[in-house]
Amino acid sequence: MCYYAMTHYKLHFACVPCRASFKRHPAGDREQPCPNCGRALVCAGHDFAPPPRRNTAAWSAVAAVLAAGLRYEGLEPCGCGKRPRFRPRRRAEVRARLAAARAGLPVAEALARRDPATPEAD
Repeated sequence: MCYYAMTHYKLHFACVPCRASFKRHPAGDREQPCPNCGRALVCAGHDFAPPPRRNTAAWSAVAAVLAAGLRYEGLEPCGCGKRPRFRPRRRAEVRARLAAARAGLPVAEALARRDPATPEAD
């Protein structure tokens, strides 16, 4: 049995315009507002490590990942995966993966690949 299935852990929620991150319990279908600006927070997953607020380049990579519908999760959605999935952390990594997406690959799949030219094997 999964150890993490016994407890409800807080998820990371991010507000990209404010470049801020908060840990909260999921609220089901309700949107959670940002305490700074009032916009809706985006669920970033269990393994999200927010970049520093002053690092706008890293936050633009986070914005691209979250806009594609991806979350920062481990190999298991419950949080017991020891190795987090790859997500680009720099603008150059996002640009390389978006170039692969222009070749016919879905954007979310291209951003989730460690190497944009080869498919990932789980």
